[in-house]
Amino acid sequence: MATDLIVDTQIRFWVFLPIVVITFLVGIIRHYVSILLSSQKKVETQQFEDSQIILRARLLRENGKYIPKTAFLTRRHAFNKEEDGYLTQKRPAASQSMMTDPSMMTDMVKDNLTNVLPMVIVGGWINWMFSGFITTKVPFPLTLRFKSMLQRGIELSHLDASWVSSASWYFLNVFGLKSIYSLVLGENNVFNILAADQLEQMHEQMSGAAMAMPQDPKVAFKAEWEALEIIDHHWSLDGIEMKLLGEEEKTLSD
Repeated sequence: MATDLIVDTQIRFWVFLPIVVITFLVGIIRHYVSILLSSQKKVETQQFEDSQIILRARLLRENGKYIPKTAFLTRRHAFNKEEDGYLTQKRPAASQSMMTDPSMMTDMVKDNLTNVLPMVIVGGWINWMFSGFITTKVPFPLTLRFKSMLQRGIELSHLDASWVSSASWYFLNVFGLKSIYSLVLGENNVFNILAADQLEQMHEQMSGAAMAMPQDPKVAFKAEWEALEIIDHHWSLDGIEMKLLGEEEKTLSD
């Protein structure tokens, strides 16, 4: 029967804790460097207005059955009247796309400099400086599939998958110190902002609130104009007062 390993206590002070401290300090530096390099994102006013108009027209189509017919026709007329309707007004040509916008390319380079590059450099240095060390062991058994993830830099086929190498311990700290950063730097640190931006983009894609306007918005406006023109109004609240009174009388009788 194979005996369990005993990790030298010196590894805790010269490998385990230094990796935690180095990762934490590099994250602090990344936070402040990101603040220094960050630029104010400019929002295209015309594009924002166009997306809101499309969204309002879509909401009118989907929820127009809950307002009287006269109110629906008034709103549809405001969108679709020939000369100065919201969907028929002449608009300037769209600005350059994201792929040709130099500010977007600059932001991508800054993100790589502040996020990817430090992780690669520090990870390579730790892998060279502390290579071959076993730092800790997870308190639960793992399958062999986790060996490649938790034992980078150690080629021991007989070693239990629960042991963690120095290189893998660094990457676990990179992705596991976000709560500590929130305590030290506050909720508005760069790591939470990046995660929030990703969630917001997913939410906007699912809800359609931030519609990606095409290069020529006339196509989207024409499609919405046609959809509003052919829709028929069917008021879903017709006779709702009598229905509510009937239900109330039925409840009182019961």
